[in-house]
Amino acid sequence: MKDLTRGPVGGHVLQLATFIAMTMFFQTLYFLADLYFVGRLGKEAVAGVALAGGVMMLVLALTQSLGVGATSLISQALGRKDHRQAELVFNQALALSNLTGLLFGLWLFALRGAYSRWLAADPETAQLGVEYLTFFVPALFLQFPLVAMGAALRGMGDVKVPTAIQVATVVLNIMLAPTLMFGWLTRHPLGVAGAALASLIAVAVGCVAFTAYFRRAKSPLRFRAADWIPRLGLWGAILRIGLPAGGEFALMSVYMVLVYDIIRPFGAAAQAGFGIGIRIVQSLFLPVVAIAFATAPVAGQNFGARRGERVRQAFYSAASLSVVTMAALTLLCRLAAAPLVRVFNPDAAVVAFGSEYLRIIAWNFLASGIVFVSSSVFQGMGNTLPPLGSSSVRLLLFAGPAYALSRRPGFQLWHLWYLSVASVTVQLAVNLWLLHREFGRKLPSATAPVPQPVAAET
Repeated sequence: MKDLTRGPVGGHVLQLATFIAMTMFFQTLYFLADLYFVGRLGKEAVAGVALAGGVMMLVLALTQSLGVGATSLISQALGRKDHRQAELVFNQALALSNLTGLLFGLWLFALRGAYSRWLAADPETAQLGVEYLTFFVPALFLQFPLVAMGAALRGMGDVKVPTAIQVATVVLNIMLAPTLMFGWLTRHPLGVAGAALASLIAVAVGCVAFTAYFRRAKSPLRFRAADWIPRLGLWGAILRIGLPAGGEFALMSVYMVLVYDIIRPFGAAAQAGFGIGIRIVQSLFLPVVAIAFATAPVAGQNFGARRGERVRQAFYSAASLSVVTMAALTLLCRLAAAPLVRVFNPDAAVVAFGSEYLRIIAWNFLASGIVFVSSSVFQGMGNTLPPLGSSSVRLLLFAGPAYALSRRPGFQLWHLWYLSVASVTVQLAVNLWLLHREFGRKLPSATAPVPQPVAAET
């Protein structure tokens, strides 16, 4: 466990972000390798697998609802030096995550066929989507306990060994995906189902490894069956913080489903181009996500310790790192959009749709990075409603005009992407104003004078 209330704030953010970024780097390799191999199966396979993107965002919404609340409460409890409360929150979050994941997994598995047929541009794409989700849905269920354990470790500032575990599981996934897809050793190629099965196996191994890590004798937080009995008051406290944060990802899921619905008349090539583009963007965003993940426990522990100035420093340090990172990635997408897409599918129409998306949406990167960081500071302070409000503003500014434009003669997809850039710019302005107001309301009361050293008695 790491005490984040002492020492340089920027150093804590950078150190935690570095370890988290290592995981994100290998996760990026997995996303890109998976997309590369699926791309060898054709644009229908890419489009079918891409249908899972909306489902993944919904799972992120649910797991964030649980993980953000747990991280915030655990980090604040540790900042107050209340170890018993931190351990209770961990066990309650784990119980709540397992129950939610089981119910959601059963529901999604039953509806996977209807979902794929609804959004797919053609029957072949729909069938490939069903094949992928058949194995991918169980992998999504296992994400719930995995996220609960990861949230507790972030709240403690413990990222070194968990990073090693996550890197190992990603490497395993990268190795298994083409082996199962093309039947390199098994001689039974599974196609897109093989990619999903590889994810399921890797996530299962990760869950076992994290469980073993918490069961070691030196673990600061331990599994305690007596603490798994539901405490509805604590569940409510976790969800009050987590649900708005999860709501942000739910709105992203709505955004993706909305875009798929609008671009469906343009065919499988457009859906594949958008699917590749969004995967590339998600992969490129992983460094700033690492910075944001590192910011929440730093802000949370210092908020719990009533060190308000250090909370402000956490935001400024993380925002600076984010700006530098996202500026470089913006330049990359502006200059090399077509080659990035062509790596995963050489079809000319797919490359045209995907590269157009990347070149335009890259203007979002700077604003989106600061939005991620500011949202994490809100999470650390235990108030996630303001970022949800700004995300809702963004979706409202995008959804209505997007459908209106799609019904006008001469509609082109680039209209959507520029509309998205404008809506994210407004979201950034709203988020920063809300954060400034939150600092003024909460940080004066959360700031305590630094204790002066006591002279030794002689």
